[in-house]
Amino acid sequence: MKIAVQLGLLPGNTPKEKQKWAADNGVDGIEVSAWNYKPDQLDQALKDFEKSPVPVSTICGNASFNFVDPDPKLRAQSVEESKKYLEFCGKVGAVGQIFVPIFGGPKINDLSPYKDAITLEKDLLVESLKPLVDHAAKNKTQLLLEPLNRYETHLICRQAQAVEIIKRVKKNNLKLMSDFFHMHIEELNTPATFRSVGKYVAHVHLADNTRQEPGSGDIDWVAGMKALLDINFKGYMAYECGLRGEDKGKTLAKSLQFVRDSIQKARELGKAPKAKPGKK
Repeated sequence: MKIAVQLGLLPGNTPKEKQKWAADNGVDGIEVSAWNYKPDQLDQALKDFEKSPVPVSTICGNASFNFVDPDPKLRAQSVEESKKYLEFCGKVGAVGQIFVPIFGGPKINDLSPYKDAITLEKDLLVESLKPLVDHAAKNKTQLLLEPLNRYETHLICRQAQAVEIIKRVKKNNLKLMSDFFHMHIEELNTPATFRSVGKYVAHVHLADNTRQEPGSGDIDWVAGMKALLDINFKGYMAYECGLRGEDKGKTLAKSLQFVRDSIQKARELGKAPKAKPGKK
């Protein structure tokens, strides 16, 4: 497993300074946000990361999120924006673009008894995803579908709901992006959920239940890392969180060591001999 940090969380005033901090502190990848670079700024992003000592792991988000909007023009705009980010991912060798179809509540009218709004949105999402996933394949990258918590979206909140869409699309370049923070809200058991959806997981976001850095809350990180090891996850885990305190660099460095220690403890659990049953 590799650890990435979002560009905005890294100490430094320029991309080069942030890249140097990441390299000096053993960070394996840098996740770029759509808020860092708009679709028409991706040429600058290519220049900024041309000689980076740490590679781009992923692109997080999109310029707009109208993939299941009833207005076809708005849907087309979001699709075209996403295509540009996927092309960037292909050029820099990133895992893929993290994709959220909609924030907030439904925008499509309920057409029951024909179909309710959720069913209509899912059908529309499947059709919207097909050309995007084909474009991802053309650019040798992936589209990463992220479930959010119920307070941010109504449509895809649990990992199983995302897997349902992935299965319907039937494309190899559509994968699951799993976020510890959202899972802590929506899943009954995060480690068990990782084990149930393991073959679909291509990327992970790191944030504690506080939405701050790992180690700041009550998530059982050793159990979570053990589950990821059990499903043979070898991808990036990217920090997407707040950082406490005035010295953000110090906080981030401490948390990075915490995550590395959690991974090591999880590995040791896997090597530990199983206890023999006691005699009756």
